[in-house]
Amino acid sequence: MAKIANLDFAPLTVRDDNYLQWALDVEISLGAKGLEHCIVPQNKATKKENSKTLMLIRHHIEESLKAQYLTVSDPYELWKELQMRYDHQKTLILPGATYEWIHLRIQDFKSVNEYNSAMFKIVSKLRLCGRDCN
Repeated sequence: MAKIANLDFAPLTVRDDNYLQWALDVEISLGAKGLEHCIVPQNKATKKENSKTLMLIRHHIEESLKAQYLTVSDPYELWKELQMRYDHQKTLILPGATYEWIHLRIQDFKSVNEYNSAMFKIVSKLRLCGRDCN
């Protein structure tokens, strides 16, 4: 349990139910540390920067995933492999979020605050999938 307390955000799970949020959290965390360039193609990152990035990514994935990607020593390669494995979530989330957006009605909620909360949650899902809500 002590290891979980040291995490900046929830680790990526094998079930793939949190990849989009996890990827966003990793990008933000790497940006805050000045390491976001380590997960782009043809980067000019130093060995030390790559090691820090790899450490952060591996620290925030479940143990079984660590074992599966044990031999990947480049943070960009690990990022791409995880993306190929999990990025299909967008195609799973988008239809449901689109349906929720189309059928969102204020009369289905007890208060305007509940409606706003539901609306912002749907908008977040749509934006994560690359869709605009206009």
